[in-house]
Amino acid sequence: MSTHTGHRKRLKDQYQNNGLDGFTDYQVLELLLYFAIPRIDTNPIAHHLMNHFGSLDRVLDAPTSELMQVPGVGANAAMLLHLITDAARYYQVRRSENTKILTNVNECGQYMMSFFHGKPNETVVLLCLDAKCKVIACRVVGEGSVNSASVPIRRIVELALTSNATSVVLAHNHPSGIAVPSPEDVVSTRRTAAALAAVDITLVDHIIVADDDFVTLGQSGLYQPEAPYYG
Repeated sequence: MSTHTGHRKRLKDQYQNNGLDGFTDYQVLELLLYFAIPRIDTNPIAHHLMNHFGSLDRVLDAPTSELMQVPGVGANAAMLLHLITDAARYYQVRRSENTKILTNVNECGQYMMSFFHGKPNETVVLLCLDAKCKVIACRVVGEGSVNSASVPIRRIVELALTSNATSVVLAHNHPSGIAVPSPEDVVSTRRTAAALAAVDITLVDHIIVADDDFVTLGQSGLYQPEAPYYG
């Protein structure tokens, strides 16, 4: 057994026995890369990634095109790394559907923020709730450019209806890092609220996410949310 093969086996055994406890960020990347790069020493590649992005979370949030600029990272490795956060987000949402109860807008904002991690462009997300404030569904309903994303009102109404939602919360991100509602955000919120009201579904609020912070149009005095959800 070569030194390289022995090192791989030791790292895999360490994970099998103890999970990721005691792993460094480099080792986590190295282990992940084993499954996309089976015959090459992935330790230098893991170091290149960390040196380029600065932290494990930034590596996993990076777009595949940028990951592939790092020496040794091909299309398969980039896709695997990018898949980690998407799979974790998918797991979190599916696990909480029909069990998670959100009793106010701040809880809704915290719940929805994970949908925007690693999103370089504006993304629109809809959270559907039943009469007891239980999460029925939470889905991406639209994506745009770095500076804008149109709110797909028809798709929002369709998802709310097919989910049998009593109320919904709309959210989108500002990749610029400034969580300030724009005039366009106010207009789209009112139009969406009117379309949903026509089918007896309440738009509770519209959340604007920027980095690790968020504001709502309701809390900003730009939209009147329903009282039961406003903490």
